[in-house]
Amino acid sequence: MSLRDLLRDERLASMSRADRLEALRSSRLYFQRPDEPGFFVCETEEGPVVPVFTSCAALGLFAGPCGWASTTVADLVELLPEGVRALVDPLGPRTYVLDAKALEITVEQGEHDGGGRGTAGPEPR
Repeated sequence: MSLRDLLRDERLASMSRADRLEALRSSRLYFQRPDEPGFFVCETEEGPVVPVFTSCAALGLFAGPCGWASTTVADLVELLPEGVRALVDPLGPRTYVLDAKALEITVEQGEHDGGGRGTAGPEPR
């Protein structure tokens, strides 16, 4: 674990669940840009996923030189086709599935309870 990872983990541990969720939703993710608008969807045994990355460097390791685009997690939730989940950093040590429905439920609960707290979030892999 690098010093950067240690500091990030310590900062996240001191945040409230609502603050962690807001930080997650505003995080930027990178993905390979297809020729037509949309996403490259990969079929897996667990259903369709779109590989997305937390940095351009991670995308480059996965796809090599390619056209790319980026968006926030909040926008990705809106843009993903129904039933498709995002696989974050598929080759990295902290790969996880970002389930758009889980994030939408969490946001709706936060709007109703006034604190942004919910029970759902990204699934660890």
